[in-house]
Amino acid sequence: MTGTTLLILPVAISASSPIISEDRKSELTNLVVQDCGSCHGLTMKGGLGPALLPENLEGRVPADLAGIILDGRPGTPMPPWRPELSEQEVFWIVKLLQEGIPQ
Repeated sequence: MTGTTLLILPVAISASSPIISEDRKSELTNLVVQDCGSCHGLTMKGGLGPALLPENLEGRVPADLAGIILDGRPGTPMPPWRPELSEQEVFWIVKLLQEGIPQ
C-alpha cells in the first residue's frame, strides 16, 4: 500500500509586508484621527472609548489590539473594522497608536 503525505506548514504573515503606500498611510492616519477620534477623542485621550495614547497601550500585545480593531467589542460602541481594513493596515494602525500619532 502506498500513500501520499501532505505536509502543511503554517505561514507567518509579517506586519511589514505587503508594503502600505505613503498615500494609504496618510489615509489611515486621517481615519484614526477622524473616525477613531470621534469616540476616543481627537487627541486620543479618551472619551466614549478609552484613551489610545502610547502610555495607555504600553505592554499591550499588538495582536490583541489588532483583534479588537478587526472584530470590535460586542456589547460596546466599538465596531468591527474587518470589512473596511486589511489585517496589514490594522497592524500598521496599532503601531501608529503605540508609537504616537505625529502632530
